Amino acid sequence: MKKLLIILGALLLTASTISAQVSADIAEKCYQIMEKSQDIQAYHGDYSATVSLVVEKPGKPKENIQYKWFERTDTKLMTVVQLFPDADKGKGFLRNDDNIWSYDPISRKFTHTSIKEALGDSDVKLDDLERSTKYWRDNYEVFSYEEGTLGKYPVDIIVLKAKSKEPSYAKTKYYVRKDIPLILKQEDFSGSDRLMRTMLVPKWSKVEVRGKVGYVASQAILRDELNKGEQTQQVISDLTFDTLPDKIFTKAYLEGLN
Repeated sequence: MKKLLIILGALLLTASTISAQVSADIAEKCYQIMEKSQDIQAYHGDYSATVSLVVEKPGKPKENIQYKWFERTDTKLMTVVQLFPDADKGKGFLRNDDNIWSYDPISRKFTHTSIKEALGDSDVKLDDLERSTKYWRDNYEVFSYEEGTLGKYPVDIIVLKAKSKEPSYAKTKYYVRKDIPLILKQEDFSGSDRLMRTMLVPKWSKVEVRGKVGYVASQAILRDELNKGEQTQQVISDLTFDTLPDKIFTKAYLEGLN
């Protein structure tokens, strides 16, 4: 009986350790790091970009997909238009605050969807390319923090646990450079702590926007950890930061492209 109580006590201690949260000071430090990683990026206000994806799956030829991306970050407006392949040209997404629609140019119908929607048959989701300024505090609690290295870079390693339905994954581990708060790697986990996806960002480009220096993740590699050998390479190009016409963020704009 005594042995059983010891075992039960150990199990309860383990469960308590797993569910334990970091201190308020560490949590605040982590939120600030993640917010700085967002703030240092160039995507503030209006911007447009071309998003090119190369999807690799074992036994299949590489698939090339391309989108035009428009966003007004301060008001959560977003329009995405598929450019390639030709068979899917004109498909798109429209976001107005928390309302998100997918658009099919053949049926000319809009269907409500979510920020977790994948782009085509790739490993990239809409929320990989969208962030609001309050994203981290509104949608995550800090689960753990440690320091480490990734390649040649000292990094902050932050594990965030989803507390809303907005994130695509239950838990995500971020590796953030210490000298410049750029996310170099993230690992996405299910609710049962199974590794679902790994994202590597080997290339960040420095740009100047409205007199301020910012960074753009010009290349990223996303690996499907459930289906080994499947991955998507994402390349960002043709960035502009000019003010976009209001009409771009309307259903009429997508309908008028075809």
